[in-house]
Amino acid sequence: MVDEDKKNLEQQLWNIANTLRGKMSADEFRNYILGFIFYKYLSEKMETYADEILKEDGVSFKSIDESSDSNEGLLEAVREEAIEKLGYFLNPSELFSVLAERGQSNTNNFILEDLTQILKNIERSTMGYESEDDFGNLFEDLDLTSSKLGKTESAKNELISKVLSHLDDINFDLKNTESDVLGDAYEYLIGQFAAGAGKKAGEFYTPQQVSTILAKIVTNGKSKLKSVYDPTCGSGSLLLRVAKEVDDVSSFYGQESNSTTYNLARMNMILHDVHYRKFDIQQEDTIEHPQHLDKRFEAVVANPPFSANWSANPLHMSDDRFSQYGRLAPSSKADFAFIQHMIHSLDENGIMAVIMPHGVLFRGGSEGHIRRYLIEDKNYLDAVIGLPANIFYGTGIPTSILVFKKCREDSDNILFIDASNEFEKAKNQNNLTNENVAKIVDTFKSRETIDKFTYLASLDEVKENDYNLNIPRYVDTFEEEEPVDLDAVSAELKAIDTQMLETDNTLAKFCDELGIAKPF
Repeated sequence: MVDEDKKNLEQQLWNIANTLRGKMSADEFRNYILGFIFYKYLSEKMETYADEILKEDGVSFKSIDESSDSNEGLLEAVREEAIEKLGYFLNPSELFSVLAERGQSNTNNFILEDLTQILKNIERSTMGYESEDDFGNLFEDLDLTSSKLGKTESAKNELISKVLSHLDDINFDLKNTESDVLGDAYEYLIGQFAAGAGKKAGEFYTPQQVSTILAKIVTNGKSKLKSVYDPTCGSGSLLLRVAKEVDDVSSFYGQESNSTTYNLARMNMILHDVHYRKFDIQQEDTIEHPQHLDKRFEAVVANPPFSANWSANPLHMSDDRFSQYGRLAPSSKADFAFIQHMIHSLDENGIMAVIMPHGVLFRGGSEGHIRRYLIEDKNYLDAVIGLPANIFYGTGIPTSILVFKKCREDSDNILFIDASNEFEKAKNQNNLTNENVAKIVDTFKSRETIDKFTYLASLDEVKENDYNLNIPRYVDTFEEEEPVDLDAVSAELKAIDTQMLETDNTLAKFCDELGIAKPF
C-alpha cells in the first residue's frame, strides 16, 4: 500500500505545484512549493510532539490560548523541549493549519505578512541553540513580495492562500514511522523540477538511478556507516540515497556553494527525519574554502560540476590536498581538484565514488600527471565505469564513475565496465532501468570479465597504455559485421537492371499510344 500512497501523494503535490507553474520558471516556483511543504512538515512535527508532551495535562497544543498569562509557563516548557528534540519551535497560532484556515475565511484572511513573520520566527527560535546553523536563513528564497505571485497584494494573498489550503488538505501521515512516503514524494518533486530546469538542474540533482549506483558501491558489504560525505552535495539527495542502502548512518556531511541549493539540502535532510545533530551541511566553495578538512569519512560520493573553472592558485601547492602530487589541475578544468579533495577526505578503510566527464580518463598535461600518480604511486583507483550519454539533466555528454579505495582488496588490477549501452530511451533523455543498475552493481561486486562489457586490466597493462583510462582501450565492444555476399549483390543489381528495362519498354508503349515523345 505504501507505493500507492507514495504515488498519490506525489501526484497531489505536483498538481498543487502547477498552481504556481504558469506564473514563473521551474527554478522559482520550486522554491515556493518546496518551502511551503517544508513549513507544513515542521508545523505538523511540532504539533504532534507538543501534543505528546501535553497529554498528561489533558490539553492539545493547538487549543492553548497564547494571550493568557496562565499559559506562559506551559508554552515555555514546550518550547524548551521542542528546541532540544526538534531544534525549533512554533507557537500554536503559527501552525500551518491555523494559517491555511485563516486564508480561506471570510474575515481577517490577509495572511502574507503573518506568513513572512512566522517563517522568520522559525529561524529565530533556533538562535543561540545547537540547531542555529541548520535552520538559519532556510526560507530566504521564499519571496512573498514578488510581483510574479500577483500584481496586487490581494492577488498574491489569494494565490498563496489557495496553495496553503490545498496543501492543508493533504495528510502527510507523519505518525507512521514505518515509511518515508513524504520524504520520497519530496525527492520526486525535486526530480521533477530538475527535469524542467535545463542546464541549471545539474547544480542540485543527480538522477536517482545514478545515485543508486554510487550508493550501492560505497555501501557494498556494509550495514552501517560511521559517516558519509558529499563535497558538492546539491539538494542532499545523493547523501540520502546512501542512507537508504544501510540500516544506519551516524553522520552526514556536505558542502554546497549555491545558497538556494544549500537551503534545499538542509530542508531535505530535516524532512527525511535526519536529526539536526546528525548532519553538518556547510555553504562555501569546496575547493577554495573547504569546511571539513579536519575530518575523514567512511564513504565519499559526489557529482561535481563537470570541468568547472577554479583558481589553480600556486598557493594550493602548500595545501595538503594537492601538495604531494606536484601539479595542480588546470584552471579551466577542476575535475581532478575535486578528486584530490575527496581522496584527502577519505578514511583509510573508506570507499569513494565520483561522477566525472570522460575527459579525466585520457586528458594529458597536469591531469595525466595526477592520474598517473594516483595509479602508479598510490594505487587508489579501483574501478572505472562508463555510463551512457544523455542521462544527466542539462548535458548530453557520456560520463563515468571512478571508484577509489585507499586499501584495495584487488590491488593488482583495475576493473573497467562499459555500461554505455545500458539504458532505456526516453523522450528527452536516456534512463537507466532497475535492471541496468543491478547489472552494473553486480558486476562491480563480482569483478568478473564479461565479453564486450567488462575487463580486469592489470596495472602493467594500464602502464603500457601510459595511464590512459579510455574505456575502449580495455573493453573491446567491436561487433564484426556479417560478410557481404558479392555474388548475391551482383545478382540483385542485374535483376534491378532487368526490371528497369521492362519499365522503360512499358512506358515507351504508352508514349507511342499517346503520340508523345519518349522521356528517354
